[in-house]
Amino acid sequence: MIKIETVKTDTFSMDFFRFGHGGQTLVILPGLSVQSVMPSAEAIRQAYGIFEDGYTVYVFDRRKELPAEYSVYGMAEDTARALDALGLHKTNILGVSQGGMIAMALAINNPDAVEKLALCSTCARVLPAQFNTIQKWVDLARAKKARELYLDFGRALYPADVFESSRELLTGAAKTVTDGDLNRFITLAEGTRDFDVEKDIEKIACPVLLIGSRDDRVLGAHAVLRTAKRFESRRSFNLYMYDGYGHAVYDTAPDFKERVLRFLREKRI
Repeated sequence: MIKIETVKTDTFSMDFFRFGHGGQTLVILPGLSVQSVMPSAEAIRQAYGIFEDGYTVYVFDRRKELPAEYSVYGMAEDTARALDALGLHKTNILGVSQGGMIAMALAINNPDAVEKLALCSTCARVLPAQFNTIQKWVDLARAKKARELYLDFGRALYPADVFESSRELLTGAAKTVTDGDLNRFITLAEGTRDFDVEKDIEKIACPVLLIGSRDDRVLGAHAVLRTAKRFESRRSFNLYMYDGYGHAVYDTAPDFKERVLRFLREKRI
């Protein structure tokens, strides 16, 4: 059983778990979720088992004590402080969706703290059109419609066949949602509004891998491709676009983890 740990600073605390026994560090920053991913620690460990021999893997939640307003920039600052408190320096980071936005902001403000950056289903700027789907989720959460929220969330993230096969699981999960979960979700989701680091991308000094799917129904493939244009002049940038795996390509593409692992193992030129 994986132990959920808590790192504490003078202003906040943040849950995380770790697995693996490798000499290098991989930090995973998950995306926006209706409920914390911490109860899914064992499932995540199994999904990312190929990293265990070469890496010690840390998976971080958002801070426990949420302020009334909490932007992605604040999430990045808090994550950087949590890493520092744990003595984690020059780490490899995998950020997905909102976690990818956090990872970019963290790498921009702490360019020497990141060895390599793998990003998936994310973008450097959230335009109003990209926020529309998230706004719908916020509205459902405010109306305390947990079942509708979970189903709409799953429908947007996954290909149709995966969503249909997961419908019963999503409906069951919705029954466990508390008002506290919904309030937390609203704060975290609202934090994505107007996120924009496009002009600061050049401050990211490390090699970058960006992965997306052409049928992303949350941010849209164009958001990923627009972000790629900010990186494309760099020698140390790679883009890979899947087709047919949806926004949650990090869960659905069978070779996603292997692709990230190959990137992390590549020698820096």
